Amino acid sequence: MSSLSIVVIGGGAAGFFGAITAAETFPDATVTILEKTRTVLNKVRISGGGRCNVTHACFDNRQLTKHYPRGEKPLRPLLNQFDAMATVRWFESRGVALKTEADGRMFPETNTSETIVDCLLNTARRLGIEIRTSCGVSALVQQPGHPGWQLTLLDGSLLMADRVLVATGGYPQLPSYHWLPDQAEPLQSPVPSLFTFHVPSSPFLSLAGVSVPDAAVYVVNTKQEQRGPLLITHWGFSGPAILRLSAWAARELANVDYRFTLRVNWVPVYNDSTLRAALQEFRQQNGRKLVSSQNPFGLPSRLWQMMVQEAGVVDDQRWADLPAKLLNRLADRLTNSQFQVTGKSTFKEEFVTCGGISLGGLHPQTLESKTQPGLFFAGEVLDIDGITGGFNFQSAWTTGYAAGSHIGQR
Repeated sequence: MSSLSIVVIGGGAAGFFGAITAAETFPDATVTILEKTRTVLNKVRISGGGRCNVTHACFDNRQLTKHYPRGEKPLRPLLNQFDAMATVRWFESRGVALKTEADGRMFPETNTSETIVDCLLNTARRLGIEIRTSCGVSALVQQPGHPGWQLTLLDGSLLMADRVLVATGGYPQLPSYHWLPDQAEPLQSPVPSLFTFHVPSSPFLSLAGVSVPDAAVYVVNTKQEQRGPLLITHWGFSGPAILRLSAWAARELANVDYRFTLRVNWVPVYNDSTLRAALQEFRQQNGRKLVSSQNPFGLPSRLWQMMVQEAGVVDDQRWADLPAKLLNRLADRLTNSQFQVTGKSTFKEEFVTCGGISLGGLHPQTLESKTQPGLFFAGEVLDIDGITGGFNFQSAWTTGYAAGSHIGQR
């Protein structure tokens, strides 16, 4: 009886993990990875500033899934098969120790992504997995009356496989998915996630580089809000609070073509009324001091001076002489700054897609297509995406493992 042939389309994190798991689980199978570009594991190489944020130190799976704007429920049973702790153990058992940073992100102790790339490549080679680069697929069809698959490669040649795992990553546009066979459930149209906001008219652009450790950000006229560190850039806003907001509001922001009003509360422990009371109290206790130089909230001094200026307070104004009208205006600037966003930029190397193959059309434990037996999916091609912090790589390891550990079952 001939050995089972498994072809993995896509040489990224999910593709490699699926291929390795398949080769380890089904040692009699032949496993081949096809990668369209000239090099494999490109995103692994550049992620985390070249350090590779492998996963997140969140070992309670119910808590972990809360970091996924899309895919929270489908991920739960999959994490029972392979979770963040399993990721740590997997790499450690292959000689790669991980370390945890203060914010929970986990990196290789070597501080270089090449450690992860080498681990995956060496493991794949040791298992006899064939890796073919510059080898894209233009069509994938099930052979009539046969459970196998025929792959048409970009050079026109044909390849046959008993099982196929699609791990191509997220596509930015709907037509890019058209080479795939139709699934039981319609594709979730892809839109970007994890991006920064363009605010070209903002007076704050001159403060590029200034960051606030805790701010609340809101998309006006929606329920979307996030809280966390905020960074002012020379094009608008970035930082964890903005990136999380962009992920959770990905569809709503795409629907308005990234033109919306952003509201920022720079001191989120206060609302407008409690802040006014705090400012009144500060005025009584620091009456002789200058408003521009005495900042009661620990905000960066350049940001505070911009707030004071925006509120119409003159440079030599003392707290005791600050009229109620200007105090109220200052409170409003601090809790209710509004900015007109007119576009977005990809955040560094964190290009992530919201959308893709619907999980409802796949078997929940195996990620095999319900309508196309022998066709499996893993990674970002699925309608699963996480916020920054190692969550997208964890999804790649988890879904790659689930597909790879079932793909060879007869």
